[in-house]
Amino acid sequence: MKVAVVKKAAAAAPQSDLLQRILVSLDDDKAENIVTINLEGRSALCDAAVIASGRSSRHVGAMADHLARKLKEAGYGTRPISGQGQGDWVLVDAGDVIVHLFRPEVRDYYDLEGMWSVGARK
Repeated sequence: MKVAVVKKAAAAAPQSDLLQRILVSLDDDKAENIVTINLEGRSALCDAAVIASGRSSRHVGAMADHLARKLKEAGYGTRPISGQGQGDWVLVDAGDVIVHLFRPEVRDYYDLEGMWSVGARK
């Protein structure tokens, strides 16, 4: 099983089974520029955020579909997906990990990495 090369955030995110499943799913679907942000103690919403890019709106939507299906099959239940109709920014709420999937130009515009102060992306 191949795991995506993940750029390290300022502090490493918890490597839970859930997070590993998410990263493997995104890697399998050819997600680009995957970043994991550790939010433990910084957010009441989740322990980690994963941010990744897709090549098109269709690619972003497909990655979200596949991820939600794989998490359900793994016993995590049905996961809410927001923004899939447009495909510019799709959010998958996986509970302890929130996954943000973007088209590259939309990702640059919203700059979530900058908001959480994890440094510039390359």
